[in-house]
Amino acid sequence: EFLSLLPSQNWAMAMSVDLHDAVCTVCVNQISNLDSEVDYLASSEADAEAAARSSVVPVTGESFCQCPQEEPGPGVGLLGFSTVTDCLCGEEDQGFDWVWDEHSKSTGAFLSCDNRKVSFHSDYSCGTAAIRGTKELTDGQHFWEIKMTSPVYGTDMMVGIGTSEVNLEKFKHSFCSLLGHDEDSWGLSYTGFLQHKGDKVKFSSRFGQGSIIGVHLDTWHGTMTFYKNRQCIGMSAIRLQNKKFYPMVCSTAAKSSMKVIRACYTPTSLQYLCCARLRQELPHCPDILDVLNLPPGLCSHLHTQLGWVLTLNSGPVDSPEHHISANANLKEPCITLRYFSLS
Repeated sequence: EFLSLLPSQNWAMAMSVDLHDAVCTVCVNQISNLDSEVDYLASSEADAEAAARSSVVPVTGESFCQCPQEEPGPGVGLLGFSTVTDCLCGEEDQGFDWVWDEHSKSTGAFLSCDNRKVSFHSDYSCGTAAIRGTKELTDGQHFWEIKMTSPVYGTDMMVGIGTSEVNLEKFKHSFCSLLGHDEDSWGLSYTGFLQHKGDKVKFSSRFGQGSIIGVHLDTWHGTMTFYKNRQCIGMSAIRLQNKKFYPMVCSTAAKSSMKVIRACYTPTSLQYLCCARLRQELPHCPDILDVLNLPPGLCSHLHTQLGWVLTLNSGPVDSPEHHISANANLKEPCITLRYFSLS
């Protein structure tokens, strides 16, 4: 009614101002809605898929230590996570058998900390990024630990192994669980599911920021065993002899990161087998060397060469455990084999 009393020219100007304000309001609302998204997609079709499949709530309460973690904070950064000082708990090792390979990674992966830390999707995520280690894991005993150094969320964040046939760029424009998608890789998801050949089985409890995921690849017996926060959670594959693997990780989550904090190798020797047997006999002892009356020189040697065997807890934890054959259907778990056989 007020507009009807105005001259036509003023009425038109008032309508123009109102229209301009309305358009601005819509634009601000749209930008605000975009800022609240976690994973950005390259197309509108993929938007619906990401919204349905992604989890925007990070996993908490699964850390190796009690250090403060990144927590949601309104208006702080693209993802709304505040920044905290990097936790160094569990990072005692100084030498590493391998690091991440800057020449074998997705375009969405970025390296730091002498190529031990990989960050994924530095601004926003439009798919799945992955990377592999510099060393092909052939003969012997290989053990490594990956620390989750960022909030853990999204379609998937995984730790595992794969052959050189795995295409790390295959899903760079789609969100998926890359490791274990085919017959050339195995992957443990942060959701607790183990995947191989596209089949998934519940394997453990979830892991989140601060969790340390250990992997032991025993090429002598052809087995792979996973650890969470240095507790054994089960053997995940058998009959892996005569195959050549690389350590791998992947992530769909924006501003996510993982760090290699241990990467060890030892030949399958009598010395190793004896240490593994000691670990089997004392599964809940924090450090076998603390309870053995050995000469100081021998203790120092064993700590340097085989400390990872003697300090891992091989006893059960409060989570489902499975022993899964590489050639079996993952939906049919068997009894877990936790210890190493000397036969």
